[in-house]
Amino acid sequence: MSNTTLLSIAFLFSGLWALAQPPHEGESPSKEMLEKMKAHKIAYITEKLSLTPDEAQVFWPVYNEKEDNLHQLREANHPSKKQDFDSMSDSEIEDAVNKRFEMRQAELDIEKQYHEKFKAVLPIKKVAKLYKAEHNFKRDLLKKLRERQNGGGSPNGRHH
Repeated sequence: MSNTTLLSIAFLFSGLWALAQPPHEGESPSKEMLEKMKAHKIAYITEKLSLTPDEAQVFWPVYNEKEDNLHQLREANHPSKKQDFDSMSDSEIEDAVNKRFEMRQAELDIEKQYHEKFKAVLPIKKVAKLYKAEHNFKRDLLKKLRERQNGGGSPNGRHH
């Protein structure tokens, strides 16, 4: 691995560590924090896919469009308050569960739609690496968050 690659990875994970600090109870992450996380995600995915400048130029607009569509879907379907199932009727609970299934299906439909778009701008091997990179980015970020919340150590001593 080159020094540049190692430096990129070190920078990415040091940045993820800083970003993994949770906001205060009931507080949303700041716009600045979200922008930094997005920048780290871009660096991470670009590195993992070994995107050429030409590939990056056509890939990122498609990827960002997919992310925007997923964000809009989630915002439109986000409950305005936490659901207290104990105070809901069975019919209301059934409706809430069905809405969740519908949202997950809509997310899957968007993912499938953009899978075709990704294949149009990247080789299939890089498309497959994209899905793995997205998964690993989320896993690593959540791991850093858990470590931060637990004072720097894994709660059960295991590493994933």
